[in-house]
Amino acid sequence: MVDTRVNLSGWELDNPIIPASGTFGYGYEFAEIYDINCLGTFSFKGTTKDPRFGNPTPRIAECPNGIINSVGLQNPGVEAVISKELPKLAKVFDKKVIANVSGFSIDEYVHTVSRLSSQDQIGIFEVNISCPNVHNGGMALGTSCESAAAVTAAVKKATDKPVYIKLSPNVTDIASIAKACEDAGADGICLINTLMGMRINLKTGKPVVANKMGGFSGPAVFPVAVRMIYQVYDKVKVPIIGCGGVSTAADVLEMMMAGATAVQVGAANLINPYACRDIVEALPAEMAKYGITKLTDIIGGAH
Repeated sequence: MVDTRVNLSGWELDNPIIPASGTFGYGYEFAEIYDINCLGTFSFKGTTKDPRFGNPTPRIAECPNGIINSVGLQNPGVEAVISKELPKLAKVFDKKVIANVSGFSIDEYVHTVSRLSSQDQIGIFEVNISCPNVHNGGMALGTSCESAAAVTAAVKKATDKPVYIKLSPNVTDIASIAKACEDAGADGICLINTLMGMRINLKTGKPVVANKMGGFSGPAVFPVAVRMIYQVYDKVKVPIIGCGGVSTAADVLEMMMAGATAVQVGAANLINPYACRDIVEALPAEMAKYGITKLTDIIGGAH
């Protein structure tokens, strides 16, 4: 028997597989097709203080080995999440969940985290300071050590639950930003979010996405994610949740060897709704293939 358990800030997960925010809704949608309790946990759709319709359409552009999205944080707002989404989730998911939170100012982050903090269903906050699809605040707050640290410190004061900061890869030195977040009190780091990308329609001569640019994700970004996780692991002592292009159990092992404690699966869910379940089921055999009996033994093993 192999041991797939991992630990995030005192929270033990049965396995490290976590559907990424924005690709798994609020969970109950996927519970209609399989038992989502097989997952380590999942990160629910990015939630803001107020409801958001999101960006204009079209929002999606296909790419070789990836996808560009510019959804723009469409969500019902924190009050609706508390009153409607979490009760529906509780009927199908027995574990705690990761709350992904976004905002356009530090005050908005603090408000949303404060409102969600009392919810027993939430195990960890994943604070997205890296979403490239919004114009005012989201990306800027994650592109400097000072602003990233300021958000981290403010959110930490608003909750007694672990706070993980989700970082943008669209920077020159992601390791320094991660270290600034750790120094400001972050309990963990999540990386990477999407890279900036763009497609142009040759027939119209116009960008495919109405917002012109969007977040590029999928298998093509996997080597970038592995490299950045490797760099950040050398710089911080807190756990890392890895994300970016993961689509197989082998990808999970590689990302953990780079330094991730747990691994999120994003774009793969949009291609195959059973992707996370399939990776969970394939993980023990993949571990046995490489003589791995305990997953925690390989975290950072490539160093």
